[in-house]
Amino acid sequence: MRRILLFFVTIQVLFGYSQKGEKAVPWTLEAAVERAVKNNLQIRQAYLDVIEAETFKSQAVGNFLPSLNLSMAHSWNVGLNRNLTTNVFEDMTNQFSSGSVDMGVSIYNGKRNIYQLLSANLSVLARQYQLEDMKEDVMLLVVNGYLQVLFNKENLAVQNNQLLVAKTELEQTEALVDAGALPRGELYEFQATLATQEQQVVSAKNDYEIARISLAQLLLLDDFEQFSIADSDYDMVATVILDKTPQELYDKAESSRNDIMFAKTNVEIAEANLKIAKAAYQPSLAGFYSYSSRISYADILVPTGAVTQVPIGTVAQTGQTVVVPQAQTTIASHLPIREQLRQNDGHNFGVSLRIPVLNGLSVKNNVRRNKVNVERSSTVLTQQKQDLERTIYQSYADAKGGIKAYEAAQKTTQARNEAYKYALDRFNEGAATSLQFSQAKQRYDAAVSAELRAKFDAIFRIKILEFYFGIPLTL
Repeated sequence: MRRILLFFVTIQVLFGYSQKGEKAVPWTLEAAVERAVKNNLQIRQAYLDVIEAETFKSQAVGNFLPSLNLSMAHSWNVGLNRNLTTNVFEDMTNQFSSGSVDMGVSIYNGKRNIYQLLSANLSVLARQYQLEDMKEDVMLLVVNGYLQVLFNKENLAVQNNQLLVAKTELEQTEALVDAGALPRGELYEFQATLATQEQQVVSAKNDYEIARISLAQLLLLDDFEQFSIADSDYDMVATVILDKTPQELYDKAESSRNDIMFAKTNVEIAEANLKIAKAAYQPSLAGFYSYSSRISYADILVPTGAVTQVPIGTVAQTGQTVVVPQAQTTIASHLPIREQLRQNDGHNFGVSLRIPVLNGLSVKNNVRRNKVNVERSSTVLTQQKQDLERTIYQSYADAKGGIKAYEAAQKTTQARNEAYKYALDRFNEGAATSLQFSQAKQRYDAAVSAELRAKFDAIFRIKILEFYFGIPLTL
């Protein structure tokens, strides 16, 4: 027994060490998007809304079916009842059972059932559009967060590289100062530059950690420490999305965007609900049928077949006795249940017509409310289209501007790099001071950071434009 326990303890310890030492797999953008869509709480809520809408649809289908109900009852009559044996009222208990079957069917109700089914089908479609639109919003948030992590990660790498360059330059300057080729005052500027660069590294690392944790929280991950994104080169590539005109982009988005389709479907739902409200003006015709029967468990009097003459009085003038025939009876137990059901059954059927005449203006006011809802839904749709058009035109201009800004930043970086190399050569030749060289280096470092930021800004703006055109969000 001890050996078995020792074996299991050893396995658990080794398994725990293997899990602790296991390195988490870096997340790709596709995996991050899939995780966010699967676990987002708002998306789960929207999915439940779809299920609820399907339930209402099932109810609308059920309205076409007839109603069928069964009812049964069993009662005990406790109290003063006539005893058939002694013909005396006594405290006793009698039992009775009854049952019925009721069925009803709607023959005509102003096509209300048809309009309710139409509205329910549209509601399911609307909830599905809402669900997909919410998924797209979450996907866009993940792409933005992912690009933020990428930018801060590359920026941290750039700052670390610049820190190495600053350390190398300081070491070279120290050697020149020790050799007497440069005055010691030149060394102080390089030390200040190194300290500044160390601050830049700390700031870049902090920005990267914040972006990484924010993305992990968006993905609903608990292990922030092990979370990382996949290493890959995300260079600017030629995009054909800008070959489209803004109007072409809008036409495509207007016919396929889930938020627009959701707003259109809401207009159709409001119109269907208006038809339902107007159907209340029309008469309704329904058919009904019911069958019922009952049984008793009390003793009964049954005729024996014999007839006796029972005197009921005398004639005053003649003294003649007056008699009447009376059938003889005997006490017997209750009839068989099947026989009682047959004897006591009954049928009730017919049609009912309901004509609305005066209902406190409830139908009229309900129609007015639904007309307002139609107008409101149409206004929301118009506003959605205007917002989409404005967003696409703005995104188109932002994407073109982002690409131009990135191209300009590249040219600036190249020029600053040449200026930095020139300042380095002049400093090594003694023709420039350390301050002049430090300023050239700082301008070059700033240009590198600006180019990196412009690169990811342009990528994100292009992705937004592709998103509205229906192109999948990938890098």
